[in-house]
Amino acid sequence: MLFLPISLLFFLILIFILPVLLIFIPVHVMGYAFQKLGLSAMAGFSYFVFSLLGSTINIPLREEVCAEEPTFSPLMRLLYGQVPRLKQKRVLAINVGGAVIPLMLAIYLLLTKAPLMPTAIATALMIVITTFLARPVPNVGIAMPALIPPLCAVILAWLLHHQSPAPVAYVSGVVGTLIGADLLNLNRIKKMSCGVMSIGGAGVFDGIYLVGIIAVLLA
Repeated sequence: MLFLPISLLFFLILIFILPVLLIFIPVHVMGYAFQKLGLSAMAGFSYFVFSLLGSTINIPLREEVCAEEPTFSPLMRLLYGQVPRLKQKRVLAINVGGAVIPLMLAIYLLLTKAPLMPTAIATALMIVITTFLARPVPNVGIAMPALIPPLCAVILAWLLHHQSPAPVAYVSGVVGTLIGADLLNLNRIKKMSCGVMSIGGAGVFDGIYLVGIIAVLLA
C-alpha cells in the first residue's frame, strides 16, 4: 500500500503548480537577463516564447546526396540482379529558436548597445576558443563543454568593456559560438553522418541560445 509523506490535497496542489513553475522560472530568468542587457522584462518574455516555438522550426539552407544504400538484401540482389538504391540526403538547416532569434538579438545589440571595437575583439577571440573546444562526435554532431564558452565570453567582456559587459558577452558568445563551433566545423561533421545538420538545433549542434543567455547571467 502506498503512503504519501504529505496530504493528498497538498500533493495534488504540487502536481498542479509544477508545470507553472517550469514556465515561470525560465521567464523570470529571461526577464532578469534582458534587464541586464538594458531591455525590458517583457522583451525577455517574448524572447523566451518565440525561441521556444522557434526551436521546432528548422529552415533548410542546403541539401545534397551523401550516400546510396541498396534497398534489397544481398540474396535479393543475387536473384534479381540490378536493384534500386536508396539515396540518403544530408540537409544543412538553421534552427529558428536556437540560432536565428539569438543572432537577430546579437545584431540589434551590436547596432544599439554593444561597443564595436571591444565586441569585435571579444568575438574574434571567442571564435578561436570555440573552434579549439569543439569536437565532432559521431551520431551527435559538434560537442563542446557547456559552461566554458559563456565563462570565456564573460571574462573577455569584463576585460574589454567592464562598464557594460552584458551586451559584449552576449554578442561575442552567440556570434563566436556560431562561427567557431558550428560554421567552421561543417566540413568535419559532414564526413561523419547523413541526415539533418541543424545549426543551433538540440541534439546536433551546441546551443547558441544557451551560450548567450548564460553569458549575460554571469556578466
